[in-house]
Amino acid sequence: MTGKTELLSLVDTLKAAAESSRLRILFLLASGDLTVSDLTAILNQSQPRVSRHLKLLQEAGLVDRYQEGSWAYFRLAEGEGARELILGLLARIADDDPLVERDTERLFAVRQKRQAKAANYFRANASSWDQIRSLHVPDKAVEAALKTLIGDRPIQAMADLGTGTGRLLELFAPIYRRGVGIDMSREMLSVARANLEKAGVTNAQVRQGDVYAPPVDREAFDLVTMHQVLHYLDDPASAIGEAAKLLRPAGRLVIVDFAQHDLEFLREDHAHVRLGFADRLIEDWLREASLDLEETLSFAPESEGEGLTVKLWLGRDRRLLIADTNVTPARETA
Repeated sequence: MTGKTELLSLVDTLKAAAESSRLRILFLLASGDLTVSDLTAILNQSQPRVSRHLKLLQEAGLVDRYQEGSWAYFRLAEGEGARELILGLLARIADDDPLVERDTERLFAVRQKRQAKAANYFRANASSWDQIRSLHVPDKAVEAALKTLIGDRPIQAMADLGTGTGRLLELFAPIYRRGVGIDMSREMLSVARANLEKAGVTNAQVRQGDVYAPPVDREAFDLVTMHQVLHYLDDPASAIGEAAKLLRPAGRLVIVDFAQHDLEFLREDHAHVRLGFADRLIEDWLREASLDLEETLSFAPESEGEGLTVKLWLGRDRRLLIADTNVTPARETA
């Protein structure tokens, strides 16, 4: 462990982890944040029992809890010493352990169910997506801020993860030489292709792919964007980590999403998995992905009532860039 721990404190920590269900919970949380309901379904245990295990793990400093609307999410503790201890213990579990294999299968099923719900929603609403989004997002203000923040300096390549209608590829087409949009929905990709063709954008292409495993080269992009994507994902931290791997040294990752809110109907009616994000949480995820948070902007809803505040977070790859600065954008066919 990097940080030293008093002997009795370490004994208490090890006692908390030294139980099969709690060790299974730690194993599952190592792959992403989960709710009590998720863990109940995966472990096939009652909610009170799972909650009791989580309480003990929290008290031992092994697990953190945070609230999103009426849902509580749990994740591995952020402390470097605690995380190092947990991962060290989990690394000693055999990959072919029957309990681990079963838990992994059930975790996959839980995530597949969520993804299927989101996919069905996108399929049903692809043609009117921009209209739906305009009901709660001040697009003009966000786009103006994006253009100001990114600037007009030419770049080699841009990737837009969860590209939707391809709007960001269109917005930044004048500054990049090559643009790629990734989306899982074939219907959304059809809309994006039509929009890009209509706008005369010939230096970008869109393709089907998963934001958790983008079908593009790593360390190949100066700019990566994720516009209104994270709240549909059950593991936003992993998606941010994968996005960061696409960046060249000093490359930038732009995230646009909602601030924390309590509009529960968005889960049922609009396939939202997360009810927005706190600045601290995004900053933590960026740091885990070896990115520095450089800018945070907020955009209040334009109308009164049940409006949503939109947030913009800009992260940058920490590595220095040594390259030719004379890059000329070319509107060539991707």
